[in-house]
Amino acid sequence: MTSLRTLGSSDLEVFPLALGGNVFGWTADQEQSFAVLDAYAAAGGNFVDTADVYSAWVEGNRGGESETIIGDWLKERGNRSDVVIATKLGQHPDHQGLTAPVIRAAADASLKRLGTDYIDLLYTHYDRPEVPVAEIIGTLDELVKAGKVRHIAASNISAGRLRESLEFSEREGLARYAALQPQYNLVSRDTYEGELRDLAESAGLAALPYYALASGFLTGKYRPGTTVDSARAEGAAKHLATERGQKVLAALDEVAQAHSAEVATVALAWLAAQPTVAAPIASARTVEQLPALLAVADLRLTQEELDQLTQASA
Repeated sequence: MTSLRTLGSSDLEVFPLALGGNVFGWTADQEQSFAVLDAYAAAGGNFVDTADVYSAWVEGNRGGESETIIGDWLKERGNRSDVVIATKLGQHPDHQGLTAPVIRAAADASLKRLGTDYIDLLYTHYDRPEVPVAEIIGTLDELVKAGKVRHIAASNISAGRLRESLEFSEREGLARYAALQPQYNLVSRDTYEGELRDLAESAGLAALPYYALASGFLTGKYRPGTTVDSARAEGAAKHLATERGQKVLAALDEVAQAHSAEVATVALAWLAAQPTVAAPIASARTVEQLPALLAVADLRLTQEELDQLTQASA
């Protein structure tokens, strides 16, 4: 049985891989999404990550499709108390921003779509520096006190604003961010490593990196001269053109071979071993894509292998 990880200073215990819900209602229809969720849960997974805006970018969608599918699945399976649900607000076409009225309305809309009366982990999706920290934290604290949200978190936030938020929470005795969702992977290290990670570490925050596989590049299926049929192919393929991308693939291939593991598993294992990281987030469009992601729970890289990958991605 895979041991669960505690998220920062919270009481949430999660599987070491968070299942990304960005594909639900986009490249995976309801039937495919249910199959992926079932397979993830059957393997011991209990941590599903979504956002109110998923997937408003698809023609004919309004946003909230992913939450609705997850809500329908929870209802049909009757397993709400077994699953840690994380969602993000502030980007839905009908609820843009982080003012108090927007946060309240967006949270209620998410609760409705998810068919639940509480959200385990609620993120501000993108910080809005024009909104005072006091207004954001004050409103999130209201949601916690009302029992609508168990813990709060931040995604896409600067070190300065994060520090200001944490200090405000401490000073006023209000709900405090327990986790952080930064963009972080073997080919995108610059935004998180440094001041932001140092702050997360000193404040005891858990990091849950998104784009953990760099839009699929770190699965190893993108190679010179190959074409991949994926909605995210363009985002992934750009890394092929860089020296860093090629060095990382070579190192991943070598380590994967030593463990008879998938390239994606090794990329996630490197991430999972980094300071502050509790669980990388990765999504699967099909059940067949899941085993390589789930295997991160049991793969331990040696310090030498971790160093090799870190150097290749420098």
